[in-house]
Amino acid sequence: MYSTLKNIIEKLQYKSISEERKITLQPLIDFIQQKTNDGKDINLNFICTHNSRRSHLSQIWAQTGAAYFNIANLHCYSGGTEETALFQKVAETLANQGFNIFKISNESNPIYTIKIGDNTLPIIGFSKKYDNPFNPVSDFAAIMTCSQADEGCPFIPGAEKRIPITFEDPKISDNTPEQSKVYAERSLQIASEMFYVFSMIKK
Repeated sequence: MYSTLKNIIEKLQYKSISEERKITLQPLIDFIQQKTNDGKDINLNFICTHNSRRSHLSQIWAQTGAAYFNIANLHCYSGGTEETALFQKVAETLANQGFNIFKISNESNPIYTIKIGDNTLPIIGFSKKYDNPFNPVSDFAAIMTCSQADEGCPFIPGAEKRIPITFEDPKISDNTPEQSKVYAERSLQIASEMFYVFSMIKK
C-alpha cells in the first residue's frame, strides 16, 4: 500500500463514529458477515443518482477497507440511476489522499484506474447506470448513497439486499473557495465509515 495512503488510513477516526451512524451501517456489516460466514463472494454495488461523486468514493474506500482488513472475495462496484462522469474533483481528492489515479480514456465519460499499491489490481472508475453489464446482475447488496437514488429507485433488479447509507453531497461546495476542503472531508467521512464496517467483520 502506498505510504501516503497508509498514513491517511492510520489517522482515520473510524472507531469513534456516532452511535446513530453505527446503527445505519449495521445492515451492511450483517450482510458482509453472513457472506463471510458462508464462504461466499461478497458483491457490493454503491448507487447514487449520477454515479459521479459519493458512489465512487464509497466504492473505492470500501474496496480499500476490505484489502486493509484482509476480507477475501469482496468486490465493490458503483452505478447511478443515470450515466454522467466521474467528477474530476473526486479523482483529484483521492490522488491527494494517496491513491494512484490514472486516466486511461479521455471521452466525456472517462475511465480511470485507481490503485492502492504498486502490485495491487486497479479499481476501475467510470460513470454507469447501476444495471450496466460491468456490474453484477444478482447476489449483491445495493447500497444507496444518496436519498434521491434511494427514493428514485424503489426496486433494484437482482439485489439480494437494499441498504440505505446516505451521505451529504459535496457538490454543494462546487465553484466555492471551500470545494477542496469539503471534498476531502466527505472522502474521509466515507473512508472512516467503510473502515468501521470492515473492522467489525469476524473472519
